[in-house]
Amino acid sequence: MSRARKAREGAAALEFALIATPFFLLLFSIFQLGLVFVIDAIAENAVLKASRLVRTGQAQAQGFDAGKFKQAFCDEMSVFKSDCASRTTIDVRVVARFSDNTDPPRKENGELDLSQMNYDGGKAQDLVVVRIWYKQPMIVPSLTQAVTSAGAGQILISTATAFRNEPF
Repeated sequence: MSRARKAREGAAALEFALIATPFFLLLFSIFQLGLVFVIDAIAENAVLKASRLVRTGQAQAQGFDAGKFKQAFCDEMSVFKSDCASRTTIDVRVVARFSDNTDPPRKENGELDLSQMNYDGGKAQDLVVVRIWYKQPMIVPSLTQAVTSAGAGQILISTATAFRNEPF
């Protein structure tokens, strides 16, 4: 009887070790996805607020360029403001119709072609499309397979809005 008791002394530790790894992986995955959803919601709000400057003509009156627009976007990113400028790519362009192809410019390997990004806030009554891409590092590497990847260990969060400039 005493031999059977000694043989089970490490069973709880071994069972915890077997269960802990998948449990913590699942827990970190949930936290990581929650963070991505929070960043996505904040980015949606930030692009709407920054785009309002273009839509109302304030950006054109203040001589906005891509850098100033990116700064206006990053100012609205609340707690994610510190490294927003290095993670964000913007594309603001005038389109002839909302139904025009507005796919992001990509290289042959599928990455964003940053040389094709543009900033043109347009004039009064122009149709404008604003797109923002935000790179977010991922702790759980298996999650990057389920979303748009921005390279090793990163995902690409995108948000866009389209509008007609007001008569300013």
